[in-house]
Amino acid sequence: RNLQKLSLYGDTCILQEEGILDSTYLTQVDQGGKKIKEIKQLFEETLASSRQLKWLSSAFMLGMVTPNTLSTMSNLSANSLEHLSLLDNQAPPLIPSIELGRLLNLHSLALDFCDFTSEMCQVLSNSDHMPLHRLSLVLHGTVLHNKPLDITPGEVDWQALVRHSANLRVYIMALDVHSQDLLSVLKPSLPLERIHFDSYSTCASEAALDLISRQYCKTLSHFILVRDLMERDDTGFPDLSDNRNEDPLVLLAWRCTHLSLLIIHGYTVWAHNLIAISRLRGSNLKVLAVSEESIDFDQDQLLFQDEDPIHNLIEEVSLGLGRPWNPMMDTNIVLSEPTQHFFREMQRFSEGI
Repeated sequence: RNLQKLSLYGDTCILQEEGILDSTYLTQVDQGGKKIKEIKQLFEETLASSRQLKWLSSAFMLGMVTPNTLSTMSNLSANSLEHLSLLDNQAPPLIPSIELGRLLNLHSLALDFCDFTSEMCQVLSNSDHMPLHRLSLVLHGTVLHNKPLDITPGEVDWQALVRHSANLRVYIMALDVHSQDLLSVLKPSLPLERIHFDSYSTCASEAALDLISRQYCKTLSHFILVRDLMERDDTGFPDLSDNRNEDPLVLLAWRCTHLSLLIIHGYTVWAHNLIAISRLRGSNLKVLAVSEESIDFDQDQLLFQDEDPIHNLIEEVSLGLGRPWNPMMDTNIVLSEPTQHFFREMQRFSEGI
């Protein structure tokens, strides 16, 4: 009855093959779904008997949460709840808008992007709701054919939500999402603070980076760009700048004056552009992590350098940041299983209100 925090995470990594969830293994270990039904019943009994729940999180517990689950929560807990995260990219939307309407004191929310509807946005904008402070959304490209984006909030919806929740900040992880899909959901009034591109088969585009740096120059603080390849092929990593002067990552660092974290792996970052980024943001860029294999050097410039180019790069970037810096050697910090990373970062983001 006195439970205040309940957080469950189901590790889908064992069910994942080439980025697509495979439920065959789950069927083998839980024939007839008996175990998941028992867990589901216990979960609903807990919600029904709780009286002061403040934090409720169920992430990737496949099949456990249904659209009817929240209706079992007691009215007392519905009124006290401050954080809710329900994530399961294989299921239908887990939060009906009518249930969201009961949660009047919600401060933070985490959902699949496709499940965050225009109607939900309107409910959260109502004057009887406390202002929302944190919204974490995961957009998974492999499920977009089952979950269309046409019901997600439009510009008018975001404007209404921001009017009601002036301090709202949004965290988005885009997993294997094509740029045209991303461009369609990144509305101007969406108060984006953090974005994480993570992909196996798709590439972030210069157009997406340009849009983000222009639209969210006053709010963006965290930018992660990761492409997970087992090995580098003969063509090298994708180059978003084609080694031109107007590099989109440099423009991002220039426009986004609150940028404090920049992590890049699997895309070509030219050494002279990396130096420019460090000088633009200086000591305010608390984290600058670029994998060593992502860094490339202009061959023409190398001809005029007597010393080791890596040593010169380290020296220049360290000078720009005002602290010692080195290329990232251990890429495990950015190549962890994406849903694990999202769950961990979402919790930190939501707790940081």
